[in-house]
Amino acid sequence: MPQLSFPKPPPGFEAKKTRILHDLAVPEAEYTDASPKGTIDTGIRDLISEINAAEGFVTTSSCAGRVSVFLEGRKVAADVHGDAGSASQVAGVGGKGAGGTWLFVSHDVVEGENWADGLALRGNAEEEEEEEEEEGRRLIHFKFEPMILHILTASPSHAQALLQAALQAGFRESGALNITPQADSSTTPVVAVRSMGLSFESLIGFESSRSGSRHALVTASHLRLLMGIARERFAENSKRIERFRGAFANRVLESREKRTNSDGREWEDAAARRERMREEGLRRREALRGGDGETSNGASNE
Repeated sequence: MPQLSFPKPPPGFEAKKTRILHDLAVPEAEYTDASPKGTIDTGIRDLISEINAAEGFVTTSSCAGRVSVFLEGRKVAADVHGDAGSASQVAGVGGKGAGGTWLFVSHDVVEGENWADGLALRGNAEEEEEEEEEEGRRLIHFKFEPMILHILTASPSHAQALLQAALQAGFRESGALNITPQADSSTTPVVAVRSMGLSFESLIGFESSRSGSRHALVTASHLRLLMGIARERFAENSKRIERFRGAFANRVLESREKRTNSDGREWEDAAARRERMREEGLRRREALRGGDGETSNGASNE
């Protein structure tokens, strides 16, 4: 693999990285982010540490992957006269939003069947289906989402190397944002490492707007099937995370170790330079000794 050469990170990037790492250093009990869990997931802590330790890279958000059950937010009618065609939804369908609720979230493989008990889903929804207006239902979704990382990079070269590592590992929907120069003429792209191919979602129930009760649209065996699929996706997700970790090390970390100085020679730290100079000195000494021996032998043969 050809060795990569990265430019020096601009001051603006270094300032942002310092702030981000300062926030990540906050104790877990005090740290929160946008996810329902609120901390860096255990499954990718080592990966996050390796990325953040590399010059020119810093993670801005992360999720190791999760299985969840989400209750959508309430819908409200835009027309006070009740025009059904003008209904707008407060919370986005199938996602986060005002009034939405996480009924279940796990960033790890879920064993057993007790996880569904907390959903409080009634088994028969037929009566509610007959009486419930379609606009009033709050749908309940079962989801699996694989790892996603957002990583701020110091230059397009950094971003390209990161993207290549992500694609090589199977995160095929990865991409870069903010690739145009900033006000200070620097370009610090944000790379999203993601793979939508492992994601899946299934509608499993709804909550009645009249009674507030939750009703299943699938059987208990179907819920077990969905969680079984989620376990399989977790396993594949873990494999891709490890592949990405290895690809990042090969394309970025090892290349950084072999970067060049301003004079074009391979970069080395002070200890490596001292060791190289010592070895070169020993080789020169041996060469001089060999040369002296040849001269002496030549004189004695004459």
